[in-house]
Amino acid sequence: MGKGGGCVPSKKQAPPPLTKQLPPPNTTTESNNSIQETPLPLPLPPPETDSKSKIFIVFYSMYRHVEGLAKRLKQGVDAVDGVEGVLYRVPETLSIDVLNQMKAPIKDETIPVISPEELVDADGFLFGFPTRYGSMAAQMKAFFDSTGSLWNGQKLAGKPAGFFVSTGTQGGGQETTAWTAITQLAHQGMLFVPIGYTFGPGMFNMESIRGGSPYGAGVFAGDGTREPSETELALAEHQGKYMAAIVKRLAKS
Repeated sequence: MGKGGGCVPSKKQAPPPLTKQLPPPNTTTESNNSIQETPLPLPLPPPETDSKSKIFIVFYSMYRHVEGLAKRLKQGVDAVDGVEGVLYRVPETLSIDVLNQMKAPIKDETIPVISPEELVDADGFLFGFPTRYGSMAAQMKAFFDSTGSLWNGQKLAGKPAGFFVSTGTQGGGQETTAWTAITQLAHQGMLFVPIGYTFGPGMFNMESIRGGSPYGAGVFAGDGTREPSETELALAEHQGKYMAAIVKRLAKS
């Protein structure tokens, strides 16, 4: 008790306990009306690897004309060091009975069917399909229509892609079949890579019938019995090399 009748606490008495707790470390604190937040750790960059860049050659082929181009495209891609071509086919939408009535040959089972989710693993694309009245076949369109989740997240944005086609006649859509497909790439944010006239003199050869255009390689199927000419196959191989060079250049940038 101190002097007098007051209730002054003795100096020897312990101070009262704190009623306000201090905030734990690394949490948000408020001082002078300003908020300070502890930053989140930055994500680590992916480890560097020596794996090859991959170009997915995705196609639909009923009578194997497009498939023939696809296999030659792969040869061109594989010829470029550091790049690998991978063949895929899109799902068939017709029943076996209908395909048999159309006398379609049995599909090559060594080429796997691709799912939309697998597209994100590619560094570039070459899409191939036959024409149906100047635009892509329904099977390929159905596959593009199934990529809505990729479009929603723009998972394919910035990836380069090209086209190769098959038509029945010279005026049957060698250019329009590829041209009308560009909308698929635009909505995905992808980069269309045409071949232009990089094939050189072969683009100006008028001595024989040849499919293909500045948009990409092509083949004339006729009534279905015509096989791709060596010039058509050489153009496909050139497109494979050309796309591989583009993908390799983008990978270095």
